[in-house]
Amino acid sequence: MRIQLAQRSEADELLGRSPLALLVGMLLDQQIPMEWAFTGPYTISQRLGHDLTAGEIASYDPEAFVALLAEKPAVHRYPRSMAGRVQKLAAHLVEHYDGRPERIWNDAADGQELLKRLRALPGYGEQKAQIFLALLGKQLGVQPSGWRDAAGAYGEEGSHRSVADVVDGDSLARVREAKQEAKRTAKAQ
Repeated sequence: MRIQLAQRSEADELLGRSPLALLVGMLLDQQIPMEWAFTGPYTISQRLGHDLTAGEIASYDPEAFVALLAEKPAVHRYPRSMAGRVQKLAAHLVEHYDGRPERIWNDAADGQELLKRLRALPGYGEQKAQIFLALLGKQLGVQPSGWRDAAGAYGEEGSHRSVADVVDGDSLARVREAKQEAKRTAKAQ
């Protein structure tokens, strides 16, 4: 299956072949539209002149990395804080996975262990970890035993709750509608 989270072919192609780009896109997916967040890794790679590597990002001069993300058009609404988060994520990947993010899921014994590993990533809380786990299972075929249970409601088949369920423009619209409905319900309570 082809990733279609950025809704831009060149950005989605990078997400589909680069586990680091996918992790960074998920990290950036907060307080901005999903497409903007998942285009971020492509924008960063274009500015660097090559695909992202955890080692390079982790060792990049922090102020220079902020400038790279802040350059117009900015990678995120909050380029300074997000640059720091991306660098912390990269440093964690270098320290714990030799800079190879796919080892997070390739070596996981089961869904619970994978969830634990994702929650340990800087910038990933419970919800983001569950959504990413669901994305791995639903779109990339990473399905260790118990992955759906570990992903919680995001792992449910046929749901339209998160980026894990976005496979085209129609499903993106359905996810947006479900999120709006959840906001209306929460506001009413």
